[in-house]
Amino acid sequence: MLKQRSIFNKFLLILKGFAMGAVNKVPGVSGGIVALVSGFYVELIYSIQKINLKSLKLLFLGKWRVFFNYINGEFLLYLFGGSIISFFSISLILDYLITNYPNYLWSSFFGMVISSMYFIKILVKKWGIKTYFFFLVGLVIGVSISLSDPVKGSESLPFIFFCGVISVSGMVLPGLSGSFLLLLLGSYELLLVDSVNALFYSIKDLLLGNLDFIKDPNRMKLLKIILVFVFGSITGLVLFVNILSFVLKRFYSFTIAMILGFVSGSLICLWPWRYIYLEKEIYYFPSEISKELILMIICIKLGAGFVYALEKYGRQIKG
Repeated sequence: MLKQRSIFNKFLLILKGFAMGAVNKVPGVSGGIVALVSGFYVELIYSIQKINLKSLKLLFLGKWRVFFNYINGEFLLYLFGGSIISFFSISLILDYLITNYPNYLWSSFFGMVISSMYFIKILVKKWGIKTYFFFLVGLVIGVSISLSDPVKGSESLPFIFFCGVISVSGMVLPGLSGSFLLLLLGSYELLLVDSVNALFYSIKDLLLGNLDFIKDPNRMKLLKIILVFVFGSITGLVLFVNILSFVLKRFYSFTIAMILGFVSGSLICLWPWRYIYLEKEIYYFPSEISKELILMIICIKLGAGFVYALEKYGRQIKG
């Protein structure tokens, strides 16, 4: 029997989906962290796991209501509805902030991740030698990914499909940023900026009854790319979720400990004190007090406070 959600809870679920979708677009930040500290991570994993052969059979037989209830459709509808809204709307805001106030934005995300580490840690039921081992494995992988240099991307459709599979990792594995992996693969701008904008303007043109974009070869190429990317993302989501669901059931504490390692390793690429030199980001530690330093510390505290508020609300809902 599925639990009934109030209108207020449905609205909050949309907001959580919006937050998850928004941070998924920021390199180095994992949308899965929002799911984990907001208290709906496990429900998300198990709901997506229900998209299997049984549910597809129900869908093809026309048993739509049974299919919808089986996959916890109400939860997925509001959550991913919020994510889709943010996918299009938040990119303009993030682009503006990254361009004009990058240090303050990174400071906020840095605070969010530090705060989330505490709440992830308390999810581990028992710490022991094996648990610390898995934490270190996650930490090493996270640090290795964070310190990797980007490669030159490709527009071949098999590669785009692979990028789609990889991109959803941030939603499934907190601490492992799918958008950062796209950055390393050299496809971040193509897939999360150019293609998304092409889809947005194409939908806008369709609503206005303007079909001239069909004659634009570059627009059509980008639409084909995002179609393959979305298909790869759906494939990856189902694949990752089934694997993660399996290990969560059998090795819960070890899995959470490894996730904590991923999150800890991601702190490197979120370090807010940085500047660009010869097209490379140089990280440094502030040596003197300044107005910018004070504002960045305030942003770190605001980010940490935001995660704390999410966790506090999540506990109230559970209670």
